[in-house]
Amino acid sequence: MQPQLPSSSKSGLESNRGFQVWWQMTRPHTLTASFVPVLLGSALALRYEKFHLGLFIAMLLASLFIQIATNLFNEYYDFKNGLDNENSVGIGGTIVRDGVKPKTVLNLALGLYGISLLLGVYICMNSSWWLALVGLVCMAAGYLYTGGPLPISSTPFGELLSGFFMGFLIILISFFIQTGTIDQTSVLVSIPIMLLVGGINLSNNIRDREGDKESGRKTLPILLGKKKAVYLLAFIFIVSYLWVLTLIITGVAPVWIALVVLSTPKAIQAINGFIHNNLPIQMAPAMKATAQTNTFFGFLLAVGLFIGHFFS
Repeated sequence: MQPQLPSSSKSGLESNRGFQVWWQMTRPHTLTASFVPVLLGSALALRYEKFHLGLFIAMLLASLFIQIATNLFNEYYDFKNGLDNENSVGIGGTIVRDGVKPKTVLNLALGLYGISLLLGVYICMNSSWWLALVGLVCMAAGYLYTGGPLPISSTPFGELLSGFFMGFLIILISFFIQTGTIDQTSVLVSIPIMLLVGGINLSNNIRDREGDKESGRKTLPILLGKKKAVYLLAFIFIVSYLWVLTLIITGVAPVWIALVVLSTPKAIQAINGFIHNNLPIQMAPAMKATAQTNTFFGFLLAVGLFIGHFFS
């Protein structure tokens, strides 16, 4: 049964926080999951002495808009399916708490998809039209994450698919539009970011485990239990850092990418936050720290590649 909108919906956002409501609905702490892969793919392209600023900006905006649209679809369908209420923890639940009209949220998401399509046309015109198919698949995955008869977010595959599409694939597309090819190095460097983006999704599902379970979802933390899910998140962090070490030892990437070690405090903060807290509101900082780990890790990895390129 679809929940009722609160009485505040009659006055719209005038009685609430205006722009802040819309900004929060984009899940701003997660948006680096789009920015970091584009930056990293472009940094990898420098080895070929190629960088097209227009393509970089178009890819960055398209990725951000698709992710924001995905978050808005999430907001809309969580409301439509009765998963959100005025007591929902975190940014989710804006429709029922702040009186934003559901149709407005849906139309905005579709509008952002439309803009992304136009940016995709520009990207394809300057690279390859095969990317049109890849882009449409990514957009479909974004919609189906919470939309459709069997939302991906209700299954144990959310972490895997979000990591693949938003981490691995975006890096390779960003690299391809600059160079016209895909090589072994770009694939190998993409792996830890794929893991960390999946980790962001995992952290969100750990926080929401109890509520998701009551709603009939079958996410990975529900199947594993909180303790094992936190262990899995720790394992993701460890593998990501060890993967970078392996890239350095094997000569695949320059030693400068060891800068990623500076992001370890955030990873430790995330794990400790989940271990020592059980209530969703208490675990919110740990979820934020997980997203920040990806941000700092990815940014430092890109910086290491930049330095390695100019000082090799």
